[in-house]
Amino acid sequence: MHATDDPIADTRRWLERAVIGLNLCPFAKAVVAKGQVRMVLSDARDEATLLSELGAELLRLRDTAATGVDTTLIVHPQVLADFLDYNDFLETADALVAELELEGVLQVASFHPQYQFADSHPDDIANFTNRSPWPTLHLLREDSVSRAVEAFPDPDEIVERNVATLEKLGLPGWRALFEDVPRG
Repeated sequence: MHATDDPIADTRRWLERAVIGLNLCPFAKAVVAKGQVRMVLSDARDEATLLSELGAELLRLRDTAATGVDTTLIVHPQVLADFLDYNDFLETADALVAELELEGVLQVASFHPQYQFADSHPDDIANFTNRSPWPTLHLLREDSVSRAVEAFPDPDEIVERNVATLEKLGLPGWRALFEDVPRG
């Protein structure tokens, strides 16, 4: 995936072509179609600023009706470019959710250009289920996740199906999804 100088456009393209286009998240299409996804471009250059922005967005999501904004993507291209640093930050993000007394209300999911599952090889195609063009924190409502999972016949099958989809597609197929993106 080739990132451009427009992280929000890149993220939107990834959301449309990979997440929805490959049906990696069967719940994404509806919230995108309803315009219920908030995309925020963070200017943070350090973890403290990103944490502050995360707190503000968690509170905004808590205080906004799900019919207006059901989920938020915070794209932060200038901080946590290294996946291990990003992964460590997720503990801090979860601690903030607890501090704001939002456990069971909101959760933070993770997407990163270098995403790597534990004990996997960096080039393992399964990692691409969580690879985004830019480091991204995904804020989700627990109620929305629960409703979506209940409505899905076998939610545990999603991960297996995604890996099978990406194995069939392969790295060349993944790259082809984004071929019209200028190389930089």
